[in-house]
Parts: sequence; structure tokens; C-alpha cells
Amino acid sequence: MRSKLGLSIVLCAVLAAGVASAVVHAQVGKSLGVADVNIAPEKDILAIPGLTPAIVKGILDKRPFASITDLNAYLLSQGLTQEQAMAVYQKAIVPVNLNTATREEIVLIPGAGTRMAREFAEYRPWKNWAQFDREIGKYVGQEATDKLKQYVFIPMNVNTASDDDLRTIPGLTPALLGSIKQGRPWTSKEQFEQQIGKASTPKEASRLWRFFVIQ
Repeated sequence: MRSKLGLSIVLCAVLAAGVASAVVHAQVGKSLGVADVNIAPEKDILAIPGLTPAIVKGILDKRPFASITDLNAYLLSQGLTQEQAMAVYQKAIVPVNLNTATREEIVLIPGAGTRMAREFAEYRPWKNWAQFDREIGKYVGQEATDKLKQYVFIPMNVNTASDDDLRTIPGLTPALLGSIKQGRPWTSKEQFEQQIGKASTPKEASRLWRFFVIQ
């Protein structure tokens, strides 16, 4: 009896571990036409209504922006109203980290508002899009949930993320994907930025690090 009980416990533990690993599926949301302003080509940013060539030059010089609030501060400093800046975010945004974003960041996401600032924080930590669909979809429906997903990302474990998850990161080249895998196990942000910065540029390493955590 004890032997069977022990075997059952072991099997349950194995199955639970398998389920846990299966549900952790952190990714960047699929774009429905919204660009990542940190990597978008100059011509695409110039095509956004309300952005002058001078403002676009400033965006190119200052990127990568560490957050959407940093981009927002820049746009307002260039004379755009908050309403005009929000119109820009319909076309291009700095992806927002679902697990760490402040209220100020979340309310800049088109369609989010103060309600989503509350709901996004309530269900942390976000682990996968199935969880997001379930918890946010019950408030606004799947179509609106899919629109919100294109502005946000669930940070992924830099040491265990699958190739498919890594490929959701905007602008990640196959060469850098290989460099990330070869550098494992990563032990710190500093190590990542130093080594990936050598394989690309320090700015690109800083931009990529936003999508990761070490667990």
C-alpha cells in the first residue's frame, strides 16, 4: 500500500511539473498593425499623423526608449497634446511589460484606461496569453483583448525561453537568438548587456533586455 501510495505521489508530482512548464508561455503580443517604435523604420514613423520630421529625428536619436512613459514625455516636450500623443500610440508604441508596468504606463495603452490599470495589476504575475485571454476577456471580450495584447508583453525567462517565444520579440535576428542561447545560463542584466552588446550594440542589448527576466 505504501509503495503504491508513494508511486502515486511521484506520478502526481511529475504530471504537475509537466503542466507547470507547459503553461509558462511568456511572449510578446502579436501585432495587428502597431509598430514597436524602438525598431520601426524611419519611413514608417514619418507616416504617423502628427509627427514632424524633426520629432521623428528626435525619436531615432533617443531610442531605445525604456518605457512608453519616456516616449510620452518626449512627445509632449515637442508640443504634442496628450490627445495627439495617444493617436500616435494607435500606430506605434513602446511595448509595455504586463508584470511591472506602472499605472502611468498602462493608461497610455489605447483602449486600456484606468480600468485595465487596475485589472492588469490584479492578476499578476501573468504567465501566458491563455491566462490573459481568460481574465481580461471576461471584462471586454476577445476582440478587445486581442487589441490590448498587441501593446504588451509577458517577460520571458532568458535562460529557458523556447525559440518560438524568443522569435516573438520584435526585431530579434536569428544571429542574436543564437547568441542568447549560447550565453546561457545568464546570471545578471549586466552580463547580458555586456555580451549581447558585443554581438550587436549596447543600445540593442538594452532594448532586448526589457523582454527578459532571470528565474
